[in-house]
Formats: sequence, structure tokens, C-alpha cells
Amino acid sequence: MNINLLSCDAQRPDKRAIAKCIAEISNVGDSLANEFTEILLEGDPVDIEIADKNSGSALRALRKLDIDYEIVE
Repeated sequence: MNINLLSCDAQRPDKRAIAKCIAEISNVGDSLANEFTEILLEGDPVDIEIADKNSGSALRALRKLDIDYEIVE
């Protein structure tokens, strides 16, 4: 499943937690997850792919971090 991470609405976003979440749900390395986090926090959307078996827990984790996303078919 592909999703676009649109923005982070947290008042004080936790970069480390966001990068860790992205790395876990999308199976990318830590450096790429950190880069995706920086792009997201600058206000640009990020496209990632997550495994269908992890989709429910991944989407819950993103909502917990106040990350807006859209599912891309």
C-alpha cells in the first residue's frame, strides 16, 4: 500500500519518533527515514510504501504522531 505523508500537525514534533516510525513501517534505512522526516517537517509530502499486513498498526502510529496522510491506490 502506498501512502502520502502530507504534514505533521504536532505543536512540537518529535523528529526522532517520526523517523523511527517511518523506518519501521516502510522498511527503509535510518538515514533515509531521517531525510523523509526533514522533508515532511519542511511541509513537503513524502510518498512511502508499507506492507499490507502492517497497514492498520502503521496508520495508527502515524495518527498518534499527528501526521496527516492519504492512501494512494
